[in-house]
Amino acid sequence: MLRLSDITLSRGARVLLRGASLTVFPGHRVGLVGANGAGKSSLFALVLGELHADAGEVELPARWVLSHVAQELVDTDRASLDFVMDGDAELREVEAAIREAEARHEEGERAAMLHARYDEIGGYAARSRAQALMSGLGFAPEAEAMPVASFSGGWRMRLNLARALMCRSDLLLLDEPTNHLDLDAVMWLEDWLKAYPGALLLITHDREFLDSVAGTIVHVDAQKLTTYAGNYSAFERQRAERLAQQQAAFERQQRTRAHLQAFIDRFRAKATKARQAQSRIKALERLEDIAEAHIDSPFTFAFRAPPVKPKLLFRVAEADVGYEGRAVVSGIEWSVYFGEAIGLLGPNGAGKSTLLKTIVGDLPPVAGEIIRSPDIRIGYFAQHQVEKLRLDEHALWHLARLAPEAREQDLRDFLGGFDFRGDQVFQKVESFSGGEKARLALALIVWERPNLLVLDEPTNHLDIEMREALAQALQDFEGTLIVVAHDRHLLEAATDQWWLVADGALSPFDGNLDDYREWSRQYRARGARTPEGGRGVDRKAQKRVEAEARQRLADAKKPFEKKIAAIERELAQLQPEKESLDAWLASGEAYDEAMRETLAERSRRHGEVAARIERLEEDWLWASAEMDAAVNRARE
Repeated sequence: MLRLSDITLSRGARVLLRGASLTVFPGHRVGLVGANGAGKSSLFALVLGELHADAGEVELPARWVLSHVAQELVDTDRASLDFVMDGDAELREVEAAIREAEARHEEGERAAMLHARYDEIGGYAARSRAQALMSGLGFAPEAEAMPVASFSGGWRMRLNLARALMCRSDLLLLDEPTNHLDLDAVMWLEDWLKAYPGALLLITHDREFLDSVAGTIVHVDAQKLTTYAGNYSAFERQRAERLAQQQAAFERQQRTRAHLQAFIDRFRAKATKARQAQSRIKALERLEDIAEAHIDSPFTFAFRAPPVKPKLLFRVAEADVGYEGRAVVSGIEWSVYFGEAIGLLGPNGAGKSTLLKTIVGDLPPVAGEIIRSPDIRIGYFAQHQVEKLRLDEHALWHLARLAPEAREQDLRDFLGGFDFRGDQVFQKVESFSGGEKARLALALIVWERPNLLVLDEPTNHLDIEMREALAQALQDFEGTLIVVAHDRHLLEAATDQWWLVADGALSPFDGNLDDYREWSRQYRARGARTPEGGRGVDRKAQKRVEAEARQRLADAKKPFEKKIAAIERELAQLQPEKESLDAWLASGEAYDEAMRETLAERSRRHGEVAARIERLEEDWLWASAEMDAAVNRARE
């Protein structure tokens, strides 16, 4: 088992964990939850041996094999299928030993043992196992032979995930594995993890994923690790009960304190009551502090009623949608009315985002027409809308531009509902995290009071509390909602009808998300044809289509590759400096009296470097997400 005993863990001058303990048994699936910056990822690094505890012990069986998703993107011409298979290190070692034995024409006991071991570890089925992993994560069969370097950042992260799953591990650590996945891939991964025989440590903001996969929740909060039995929903109930008890105890203690203090203040100066006053002073001193419970979300926003409410918002009349004259979804007949809440389902690349862009007017239809009400007011959230934020301006500037006549205090109060408070409203957007940029983009949409709200993966980069606040706000939204999302909690909470985009067509989907899960399994099993061609297409035409697709992907990636490369270069320069500072701060020499000034200076520099690395990593993720969005648009 994995055992963390009385752990104290610091990053620079900041203490993340103090006296924290945790036990993970074989086969247990544990979800880690907690506020951003609480120490979840640092805990992973501790288990992996990338960080060392300031105090306490980490015990792990020597025979356990650990697997995790590498965060760095490998730039290699190795075929993607081979790259995934490399995740099974023992498989590759045995294969190399067999090749060496065959080259030496060895026979006998050693060769027999090697082949027996190869059979034991599933070597003869390894290729099909890797193919199943890639297929489940959304890769088409032709992608197996493509070099890793030809994929965008998000797709390479999927390859890293497949490689980690390929490892026959005893302990699997996954940090936000659903970030680069669509709904179909999320559902597939969920099923895979439920069948995984080893121990699992999981960090994710997807509550439905946690509910389905985790059997234990560990809350990283107040420098402690608190374990709750059950899934995320059970954790919420238990934590609410615990906080209610804590709040009741706090209030009782405050009443006791007030009573004792009132007696002391009243009778301390009276000789006849002096002894009683002193005894109450001592009683007051003996009271241990109980912290006040805080369970309020920092987000308090709602969609205001739209000023106009047309009965029919738009009608799609015998339309084809796609790019450059190439239809992705054809023959669409669709009328959307005020007050409907629609979730779009369908496999990756089927054309959901293309359809949304056509509805809002960013793309013209390839054929047919879209008739929009003259009173339509569209609020559109998508990755490229976030990219339109002015990086050199602040949050208040963006909102004031929409409402030049509004009082500044009203604008600040509104932004406060999205957790932009105090001086943060004057902070430049370029310094925002991905989640903060997404929140600001959503705030601007909410202010505009749309009657048609179109959301394309709105939960990317949002934490659980913001996702919950958005789901609640959408439930009360009076207008029409059309949403594509991989977050099932938001889909189920905010929508009441489903439409399916698949096999080049749009059709109603009569069922719920469990039904869609089964549909998705069957769809993958039958290897359904994609709009770009498949079975029945001659090889010459197929090669031309594939070449055009590769060129579109390359053109889509170009604007982002330079930025990502610059971030990676700076990270490569800062990481060694941080590691050197980590090592020095962990040494006894750092705390000698003679090193006081050096300690202060290096602690300051350590904080600067750590903060810069954190910001660069966030920028890298954001740029990769932007590139993925561009690549997905090119794919569609």
